[in-house]
Amino acid sequence: MSRHNAELAEFLRVTRARVRPEDVGLPAAGHRRTPGLRRQEVAQSAAISVEWYTRLEQGRVGSPGTAVLDALARALRMSESERHHLHLIARGEAPPSRHRPAPVGADLQGLLDGMPLLPAYIVDFRFDVLARNEPAAALFGADFGSGETANVARMLFLVPRIREMQLDWTRIARETVGNLRANLARHRADAPLRALIGDLRHRSEEFSAWWNDHTVQERTHGTKRIRHEVGGDLTIRYTTLATLDNSDQYLIAVTPADAAAEQALRKIVSSRAGALTRAARALG
Repeated sequence: MSRHNAELAEFLRVTRARVRPEDVGLPAAGHRRTPGLRRQEVAQSAAISVEWYTRLEQGRVGSPGTAVLDALARALRMSESERHHLHLIARGEAPPSRHRPAPVGADLQGLLDGMPLLPAYIVDFRFDVLARNEPAAALFGADFGSGETANVARMLFLVPRIREMQLDWTRIARETVGNLRANLARHRADAPLRALIGDLRHRSEEFSAWWNDHTVQERTHGTKRIRHEVGGDLTIRYTTLATLDNSDQYLIAVTPADAAAEQALRKIVSSRAGALTRAARALG
C-alpha cells in the first residue's frame, strides 16, 4: 500500500465514523457495531459500488476521478476545507473551484418578491437556483435553493423526496436532460455545466441513458402533477420567462391548472406563512 493510498484510506474511515445516520436522513435506530455510517450507505449515496469503496478504504485502489471524490465529499458531509484536503491526498492536486452563480439583478428580484401567492424562482442555464420566493419554498421545501436542492437538475435526479413528489417524474426528468443538452450546445466551454452533466451521468443511470440518446429539447412551459404533504395531489402549470439582458437567467413561475389546484396551492402557501409567523413570534 502506497503512502498516499494509506492516508486517503485513513481519512475516509475517520470521516465516515463521525457522520451520524440522522445527518444524512437515515434512521438512527438499530444496533451499529461502529459509530458513523456503514460503507454500504456511503457507497450508495455516492453512486459507487460498495466493493470498490471498500477497496478504497483499504488502500487498494488507485487515484479516483474528481467527480467520484466530490460525490464522496457530499456523501460524507465534508466541509470545503475537507473536500480540498481529500483531493490533495487522493490526486495530489487541488479540486476544481466551486461554481458561484451570478447574482440576480434588482429588477428581477423585485418581480420575484412581488409574487406573494405564486411559487416562482430564478435559474441560470446550468439550472442553478439563483433566487426563490417564499411560495416556492412552501412548495419545494424550506431548503429549496441551497444544499442538495441548489440545482434543479441535480435535485430532480438525486434527491429522493423531490423525485417522489413529481408524479410525472419520467417526462419532466427527460425534458430536463434535453434542456441541458441544448444549453451545453450554447455554452460548450462552461466548466461548471460540464461538471454538472458529468456528475449526473455518473450518479444516475436514467440521466446517463437519456443523455446518450441525444435528446434535445427546449420546453419552456407545460403542466405536471405533484404530491405535496400539505396540499395533496395537484396539477400545476409552469412557465419559463427569459430575461432580455443576455444574462442567461430565467424566471420560472408556477400557477394552478384548475380550481382544485388553486385551493391546494393557497393552502400550501398559507401553511408556510403561518409557520414563519409562529417562528418569528417565538424569537420575539
